Amino acid sequence: MSSTRRSIAEAAGLVWHAGPMRAVCHALVTFVQAALPVAVAWLTKLVLDELVRGATVAELAALLVPLVVVGVAIAALPQLSAYIGAELGRRVSTYALDRLYVAMERIVGLGPFETPAFLDRLRLASQGGTMAPVFVGSAFGLASTVLTIGGFIGSVVILSPVMAVVVLVAGVPALIAQIALARRRAKLMLELAPVQRREFFYSHLLGSVEAAKEVRLFGLGAFMRARMLAERRTADRAHRALERRDLLVEGGLELLGALIAGGGLIWAVLAARTGTLTVGDVSMFIAAVAGLQGGLSALVSGIASTHHQLLLFGHYADIVHIEPDLPVAADPEPTPPLRQGIELRDVWFRYADDLPWILRGVTLTLPYGKAVAVVGLNGAGKSTLAKLLCRLYDPTRGSIHWDGVDLRDLDPAGLRARLGAVFQDHMTYDFSARDNIAVGDLRALDDLDRIKAAAIRAGVDDAISALPDGYDTALTRMFVFTLKRGKQPSTGVTLSGGQWQRVALARAFLRDHADFMILDEPSSGLDPEAEHDVHLRMRRYRADRTSLLISHRLNAVREADLIAVLADGEIAEQGRHDELMAADGLYARLFRIQASGYQDEAVPGPGALPDGFPGALPLPRPPDLP
Repeated sequence: MSSTRRSIAEAAGLVWHAGPMRAVCHALVTFVQAALPVAVAWLTKLVLDELVRGATVAELAALLVPLVVVGVAIAALPQLSAYIGAELGRRVSTYALDRLYVAMERIVGLGPFETPAFLDRLRLASQGGTMAPVFVGSAFGLASTVLTIGGFIGSVVILSPVMAVVVLVAGVPALIAQIALARRRAKLMLELAPVQRREFFYSHLLGSVEAAKEVRLFGLGAFMRARMLAERRTADRAHRALERRDLLVEGGLELLGALIAGGGLIWAVLAARTGTLTVGDVSMFIAAVAGLQGGLSALVSGIASTHHQLLLFGHYADIVHIEPDLPVAADPEPTPPLRQGIELRDVWFRYADDLPWILRGVTLTLPYGKAVAVVGLNGAGKSTLAKLLCRLYDPTRGSIHWDGVDLRDLDPAGLRARLGAVFQDHMTYDFSARDNIAVGDLRALDDLDRIKAAAIRAGVDDAISALPDGYDTALTRMFVFTLKRGKQPSTGVTLSGGQWQRVALARAFLRDHADFMILDEPSSGLDPEAEHDVHLRMRRYRADRTSLLISHRLNAVREADLIAVLADGEIAEQGRHDELMAADGLYARLFRIQASGYQDEAVPGPGALPDGFPGALPLPRPPDLP
């Protein structure tokens, strides 16, 4: 019950903040509309009674004119109400959407986005936010119906208190049944959320350009379609079972209502025959019973529908009031410029209590102004280490310190403002080329000189400048953008994988104020010459900067000030390249395996090359770089 009250308060707050004057106007129009049917019934009764009495034209006109005015109002007010309600709904929907995603920004890390239950709740919350305008309309509709019912109840009580009680009592089982059905519908939506998300997943694969090559090459269309339709049929079966229950319950309730209305009509006719009721009373009674039954039916359906909307809206309220997934200090310390270094102290980490450890007691120092490289086989924990340094997760045990201060005591936004990063799974945004680079530092969004300088340093300026509209060219085939010259392209422009890699690098270079740079496989997917070029550019950029370089290409890290080798989540060895080669341990073995791929001697046989370690030796230095 408390969650229902919270949802009601949340929805009322949305309406009031989004458009208080429109809400008041909508309420006034709704209440006037509610009174009109009762007024029509009473005016009609009076006209009929006056006709039977033999009233004059003037006496009849005194009743007919108000009746005509009320009729005009009945015809006109729904249009005005719909107009005000639509505008109020748009404002509420926009405000609700903004609040939802403002709340999402309170999520500090990545954990919730890797939890299926949260993703299902988030999808329902998005639906619940869009239901806010519908809920507003339903609430006003309920208020209107209650007022109309009240007017008709008073009318029937005047004529027959017994019949009024009978009609009202008949509405109780309908209300109970409809609320039970509403709860079942809301529960079903939550149960089917994973099914519908999987259906969307398969439909997205069938229609996405990213999957189109493999879907066609491997003939996956029928396979994907079968799985998509299987999920749809699962949902359809559940909906069908609920609709059958709806049919039985609502059919029975409609039959009960018809029997009561029929019995009331027989009573009214017999009462009029004996003179207990006038012709106007009969007319009034028929209109009142019909209006009362219709109003009760609308009220029951409205309450059930509103209850269902509140249950769905509850998911929205849960997300809007979500607490940060990682603890944030009540009075966090500002993140100072890095002057000493970053320390990992006995760091253990796993993604869930029932999952294996990714890091096992890692202790490592990244000294200020030095380049530290982390290498290891796939799954050793290298990328996880980068996420922990960005505080996208917290260590399960142990701690990470920035100049001696635990990251958990710093403001996450302040910490990240001092970081730059190129991730292995970098984003390719469906933005313009300018915006794709500017997301690295939004302060440069309107500073094309800074954006171009970053692109030049990343070696992608020539490619972008040659596009149809230069830096304003849309790098997407999902949307069609109008170019400055007034052309309307049939599709956007896409870059190669290596060009996208350089765009991601340009984002990092745009953060030239960053104290700490994380480079997670920044040259993956590049050809040897491009890889060599990129590493030369990064070497210049990170000179005298504190940086972490994660790479499978051991030759790319040989000049790092410190190389740490991760194996099974632990630091197996660390030192400079020459020291590790002299130690003839894991690093030396992996380095020789990679180097053998570029030598004339035979390549080691099957099984000798560890997963994720392609060969890479330096190529001749290219011409001087900008």
